[in-house]
Amino acid sequence: MRNLCIRPALPPDAKALARIYNYYIENTVITFEEDPVSAQDMAARLADVQKASLPWLVAEFEGAIVGYAYATKWKVRSAYRYSVETTIYLEQGREGRGIGKELYSELLSLLRARGVHVVIGGAALPNEASVALHEKLGFERVATFRQVGFKHDRWVDVAYWQLVL
Repeated sequence: MRNLCIRPALPPDAKALARIYNYYIENTVITFEEDPVSAQDMAARLADVQKASLPWLVAEFEGAIVGYAYATKWKVRSAYRYSVETTIYLEQGREGRGIGKELYSELLSLLRARGVHVVIGGAALPNEASVALHEKLGFERVATFRQVGFKHDRWVDVAYWQLVL
């Protein structure tokens, strides 16, 4: 996509990150959070990721943030230190334009350069866009947990994909 800039997230981006994420909190089961997050909450999350020396990227299109992706530790035990879990959100209506693929590809490149061995991505189901993105990037579906979340008056399954870098 022309005019798309992928760059590290900065504290002033927190308001846009919260706006993008809050749509999913309020309108979908894609995230299991149920209360909107503030820009301050998002800034703290960004700081935690960066303090762990992991990447948080934003996609900017024509000067506006239209998506973000980041990595967090998979688990806290030291033996898991080469594994991360990734998260990606696009502004509602931006799916299917290649933004997610470009953003996630850049994140994977940074993780590979940092010596990460395994990347794990999870998705509440149904979520055709996330399933397609993970599989297009070479992730393999490794697990499905049935009815592990309850949101918007229904039970929700979660599936996990993994990519060995």
